[in-house]
Amino acid sequence: MRIYSDEFMLLHDTGAAHLERPSRLERLLASLRHNPIAGVSMHTPRPATFEELTRIHTQEYVQSVFDLKGQELDLDPDTRLSANSVEAARLAAGAGICAVESVVSGECSRAFALVRPPGHHAEADHAMGFCVFNNIAIAAQHAIETLGVQRVLIVDWDVHHGNGTAHSFASRSDVLFFNTHQSLLYPGTEQASDTGSGEGEGFTFNIPLEPGCGDDEYRAIFKEQLVPAANAFCPQLVLISAGYDAHERDPVGSMNVTDHGFGDLAHIVGEIAAEHAGGRLVAFLEGGYDLVGLVGGVRSTIEALL
Repeated sequence: MRIYSDEFMLLHDTGAAHLERPSRLERLLASLRHNPIAGVSMHTPRPATFEELTRIHTQEYVQSVFDLKGQELDLDPDTRLSANSVEAARLAAGAGICAVESVVSGECSRAFALVRPPGHHAEADHAMGFCVFNNIAIAAQHAIETLGVQRVLIVDWDVHHGNGTAHSFASRSDVLFFNTHQSLLYPGTEQASDTGSGEGEGFTFNIPLEPGCGDDEYRAIFKEQLVPAANAFCPQLVLISAGYDAHERDPVGSMNVTDHGFGDLAHIVGEIAAEHAGGRLVAFLEGGYDLVGLVGGVRSTIEALL
């Protein structure tokens, strides 16, 4: 498995009190460095280009972000930029592109983009919820547009609804979006009745869950709903928006998923990739704000995917 990350992303300074803080990535990289996992190699990504970013985002929005390089300001109430944030966001998106290229080319079968800022809330024309560019959507579109992939499965197990990703592909049938999230939590866009539109009708699964759900509930949903949907769709590439704020220790969510539970979810998704996509799978770091839970969940995911 390849890990794509860069310590430059630690320079995305959101402030000491911000939940999405540099110590999240710093602790993960330190864990992998001091307690390495056999079969894992570290790789440095390149920054995403303007053209790659505008496959998902509007040209006006991307240019407006580029113009803010070196500045410190808030893009929205939750999404703060510091002097190095624009380049960090480009690296985060580029890491996903590099990871997808490596698995589609056969250089490896599994990869993990350990990045910040995260991406799944970012909409086509604005930042949102700590997210500047939608890393996973950009990578999925790159795979379809330039690598010849025809069907992509995106699984989002972050405790928050991946609104930006859902909206990116809502009217398309070449991307199946499967999303579990805590009901009535930010951003409030989690209607189960939203199953896509037009050609994309039936290719979006929004599954809001009541607070308190843990390993058993998540496993059952993945086995009973995700697996049959994936079997019918037959993805050629599988992507995971891997957020760890559904962890039992997390201060933001009210879920009870354990380290082992995240490993079980990764194993189920990994089996889908093995069955339909030649094993090709890339995970993308999203949320997760308790450092112990974050490290434990990520390590369990990596070990299960190996």
